Amino acid sequence: MSELIAFFSRRDENYVNGEIKTLEIGNTEIAAGMIKKLTGADSIQLIPEQPYSKDYNECTAEAKEDQRRNARPALKTCPSSIAEYDTIYLGYPNYWGTMPMAVVTFLEKFDFSGKTIRPFCTHEGSGLGSSIQDIKKCCPNAIVTEGLALHGGSIKRAEKEIEQWI
Repeated sequence: MSELIAFFSRRDENYVNGEIKTLEIGNTEIAAGMIKKLTGADSIQLIPEQPYSKDYNECTAEAKEDQRRNARPALKTCPSSIAEYDTIYLGYPNYWGTMPMAVVTFLEKFDFSGKTIRPFCTHEGSGLGSSIQDIKKCCPNAIVTEGLALHGGSIKRAEKEIEQWI
C-alpha cells in the first residue's frame, strides 16, 4: 500500500499576514510539496471545474455561498480510485471555519473505510476550525489522525513543523 497527498489550494489573491497578496503558488500547494519531498507520496491537486474568482473578496463570498447551499462542486482533477492507498494526506485552506466544499466532493466520492486520513490545513489565524469533525462525519469508517494547522503567511518556513508532524 502507498500514500497519496490530495489537496485543494488557492493561488491568486489571498489574505496573508493581514494584507491581500497575489500568490503564484497557493500556500496549501507549497505545504503539499513539502510533504511529497519528505514522504515520496503520490499527489494530486483537487481542482474544481468552476474555479473560484481570482479576486479574494469575491472568492470568499463564493466559498461562503457554497457552504450555505451545502454545494458539492464538480472536480476537474480527482483520482479515479484511492484503492491502492492506505494513507491519504488531505490538504486544504480553512474556508469559513472548515474545508472548502470541493474537498467534501472528494471525500464523498470514495470509500475511506479502514484508510488513514492525515489532514493538514493552511490558515491566517483560524486553525483547523471544525474540519477534523467534518472529515469524520464524511468518512465515519476512516482513521482520522490529529491534523496539522499551518499559518499561511509562514508556510515557506514550515518544513520542520511538517517533518515533526509526519
